[in-house]
Amino acid sequence: MSSDTPHAPQAPQVPTCYRHPGRETYVSCTRCERPICPDCMCDAAVGHQCPECVRDGNRTVRQARTVFGGRVATRPAVTLTLIAINVVAYIGELASPSFVDRFEMLGVLKTQFGQVIPGYGVADGEWYRLITAAFLHVPLNQGTFGITHILFNMWALWVLGPQLEQVLGRLRFTVLYLLSALGGNVLLFLVDPGQPALGASGAIFGLFAAFFVVGRRLGVDTRGIAFLIVINLMFTFTFSGISWEGHVGGLITGAVLAVAFAYAPRGRQQAVQVAASAIVAAVLVVLTVVQTAALTA
Repeated sequence: MSSDTPHAPQAPQVPTCYRHPGRETYVSCTRCERPICPDCMCDAAVGHQCPECVRDGNRTVRQARTVFGGRVATRPAVTLTLIAINVVAYIGELASPSFVDRFEMLGVLKTQFGQVIPGYGVADGEWYRLITAAFLHVPLNQGTFGITHILFNMWALWVLGPQLEQVLGRLRFTVLYLLSALGGNVLLFLVDPGQPALGASGAIFGLFAAFFVVGRRLGVDTRGIAFLIVINLMFTFTFSGISWEGHVGGLITGAVLAVAFAYAPRGRQQAVQVAASAIVAAVLVVLTVVQTAALTA
């Protein structure tokens, strides 16, 4: 008879989460098979995956793109941001009477006798006015047109912006809006540099043009936007005090960019769109520089 005493069987070792060693678990990642606790479980098509495997899988997943090459935007973040900037700027106008004078579009400041007063305007180095003016609107103290001005522009931005942002993508939509605003102010700088102006109308007219071009490209009915463009152009040239240069400049700039965005060849889509945006921006900068040189000569 043996005198050896039998050893008690050892309890099986309970697996623990590889990210939280103190937590017992019997669930494993279906991809790497490492044990994971409930806090580390990410739902997968079959079973659960750990956070690291989910991140690795997302890197290989191709992000959804619009028909024009932009990333699909689920929320109109750019449109909402632009509206917020315009509203905040309008509050700034109400708080400080000098806000408009400091940031409105002004090529040169002239006396009533036509003499240029140095130190003011785009021609004197205040190039920021070409953009900042697009976020200002007529103040309330200048009559009911003040509140009407910003309300109409923000309404148009809210109606057109989300649709264009969704189909173009956020980056292309941002470029379209800002360059259209710049194009309108540059045309005013070329035609009537001594005339002050403000408003998002140049950018809005750019959106009008883009909405028409994109609609034609997608084969949808564009009669409504065409009618809106015609009506607004009639108002532009009928009523005094409206900068037709800003409206027409924005319309032309928006149309050029929209054609490049919508009709770029599929194989070279991004290259054509980037090149077109850069060329439009460069042309506007060159025109501004040439006009500045002419005014300061």
